[in-house]
Amino acid sequence: MGIIIQWAIIIGIAGFLLRRFIPAKGIMNISTQEAKDKFTDKGVQFIDVRTPNEHTANYRKPFKNIPLANMKTRSSELDKEKEVVVICQSGMRSMQAAKLLKKQGFEKVANVRGGMGSWV
Repeated sequence: MGIIIQWAIIIGIAGFLLRRFIPAKGIMNISTQEAKDKFTDKGVQFIDVRTPNEHTANYRKPFKNIPLANMKTRSSELDKEKEVVVICQSGMRSMQAAKLLKKQGFEKVANVRGGMGSWV
């Protein structure tokens, strides 16, 4: 009986980690270099979901700051017809934002893998 409980816990943890780290269907994971390569594309919107203080301390053009906490109410500021590239500090909050945008009907959504922590 104890082994069954241990396996159930291991499977539960594995499932949780997979949901957190594997991109949702339809969300691209791109590198910081791939994000930079899109900077000249007028059909791409760049969103930084970090807090305003984090954004100000380490700002990168052309990312617009829409904190994750405000994404639901401010997503109307974005064009659903254009690609959205989302970044945060590590890639975790931006993945949450990307999933939210997909649920709201955005077709082209990309998460910057590693976030600002991997910016070179």
